[in-house]
Amino acid sequence: MRTTGDRIRHAISFEIIGLILVTPLGAWAFGVPMHDIGVIGIVGATIATLWNYVYNFGFDHLMQRMRGSTAKTVPLRVLHAIMFEAGLLLVLLPLFAWYLGISLWQALLMDVSFALFYMGYAYVFNWAYDRVFPLPEWQELEAA
Repeated sequence: MRTTGDRIRHAISFEIIGLILVTPLGAWAFGVPMHDIGVIGIVGATIATLWNYVYNFGFDHLMQRMRGSTAKTVPLRVLHAIMFEAGLLLVLLPLFAWYLGISLWQALLMDVSFALFYMGYAYVFNWAYDRVFPLPEWQELEAA
């Protein structure tokens, strides 16, 4: 299982790279000033970073208990990303609507767009992260 330091590195690098990608893309896609997308991005990233740590810690413990390993199959990675984004969506929706002065429906469309982007991004990022920083238990499984 990952250490606390590894989880912190994972969460922070995920959010920094995500912000670098999503701020200009979001401003362009929604016609919202980059400053406003940046503000909701930073607040959202802060909330997401905390959620990322808690969620991944719980998910790994559940996997360890149910499967005896934290190694993820493709379907588990998809489920992992969908569940993460659904939890985050519930928290960020009212924030988007309030800060941008838009309806909950508009905020939902914007938030779903961000969630779809982040689901794909989370899948790619986590796959790459696991390749760059593999756990010893995974190397033992591959050798067997």
